[in-house]
Amino acid sequence: MIGYGAMQLAGPNVWGPPDDPESARRVLRLAVELGVTFFDTANAYGPRTVNRLIGEALRPFPEEVIVGNKVGAGRGPDGAWIITGHPDTVRRQVHEALADLGTETSELTYLRLGGDSPVPPSDVPLEDSLGVLVELRDQGLIRRIGLSGASPEMLARAQEMTPIAAVQNRFNLLDRSGVQVLADCEAQGIMFVPYFPLASGRLAGYDELTGPAERLGATPAQVALAWLLRRSPAMVVIPGTANPAHLRANVAAAEVAENLTDAEVTHLTGLVDESKAVIDRPHQSTLDALRSAAESHL
Repeated sequence: MIGYGAMQLAGPNVWGPPDDPESARRVLRLAVELGVTFFDTANAYGPRTVNRLIGEALRPFPEEVIVGNKVGAGRGPDGAWIITGHPDTVRRQVHEALADLGTETSELTYLRLGGDSPVPPSDVPLEDSLGVLVELRDQGLIRRIGLSGASPEMLARAQEMTPIAAVQNRFNLLDRSGVQVLADCEAQGIMFVPYFPLASGRLAGYDELTGPAERLGATPAQVALAWLLRRSPAMVVIPGTANPAHLRANVAAAEVAENLTDAEVTHLTGLVDESKAVIDRPHQSTLDALRSAAESHL
């Protein structure tokens, strides 16, 4: 399934409004027209900018559309990304998202964790932050609860408190650090949503994608997305773009996936030894993308 990641609809460095808000709203409406039913967003995008754009563009939300929103993360005064799992913050962000999206109930709210990052863990216990989402679900403000940046241990701890509908972790052709969580999701019927599916554009020129792309008349980026779809039935892939042509190409990757040969899928899967993947050790392509994002705030 191809969804839509809305991060790029904010201004430069995911900060503030875009130069052309109406263009952003048109892209969101086009996604629905193209059959996209899953949208990924977060309070931290803007902050709050992208959620407001989604609400303005799509409400009342079509019955089949699900918006997955992440809470528990924020932005520092310099735009830096921070994890903010204090229960009061989580509760406030849920209410802010409902107001910004213009809906009474969140179809899916993720709790952002730091289990897939090489940084010290939060001093707020997972159970305290997650407990807020469970409470709000019981009040009818949330229908499904997910996790973002979860280690296998975090996923197991969370499931002791509540069913988990989706996990969003880092995963792409070169960065398989989320592979154990993916396996757990497959075994337990949980949706797995890979972020950085194209390594922030760093896969577009990757040589191993050229052969299948030329054979199918596709782009390397489409092949990279198609491989994710073929890698696991649990995958819901959320490439992001503010460009209508790129959006159409991303959605068309679902058809490319149907036409990849088993041999091509096996070859691409074998480019990385997944048995050596470690949850909090990103591939260099991811580190480069994170470094570029950090340097953009200096």
